[in-house]
Amino acid sequence: MFKKIIVAVDLSEINLAKPALDNAIALATQSGGTLRLVNVQTLLPATFMDYVPADFDQQMKDNADASLRKLADEVGLPKDRVSCVVRVGGVYPEILAEADEAAADLIVVGSHRPAMSTYLLGSNAKTIVRHAKCSVLVVRV
Repeated sequence: MFKKIIVAVDLSEINLAKPALDNAIALATQSGGTLRLVNVQTLLPATFMDYVPADFDQQMKDNADASLRKLADEVGLPKDRVSCVVRVGGVYPEILAEADEAAADLIVVGSHRPAMSTYLLGSNAKTIVRHAKCSVLVVRV
């Protein structure tokens, strides 16, 4: 069974994150595994830097960290089995890097139902599935 589970959490689309998180919680409960909630904050383009405070990126990371910790507190697993991290960069490279660093055996990611523009899977979910070194569970919403 899966012992180290990474859950990709997009805080701006919590409706995608909740079903994925619920599935990950069920798997971790059954296996006695751990959950690692991961949120990725993208870098602000340099062209916007003149229009935001100097510490904007840090503020966004701190806000994401607080939201992620609140979500982690609601998981219902013992505190020693749930952790969270906010990474900065591209979504799929950071999720894949976190999975590698944590030696995860499962990545859980939410995905919209396909539309013409995202037929089959969204671009981040698709790339995670293609390049992950571990199993990936895509939870459709």
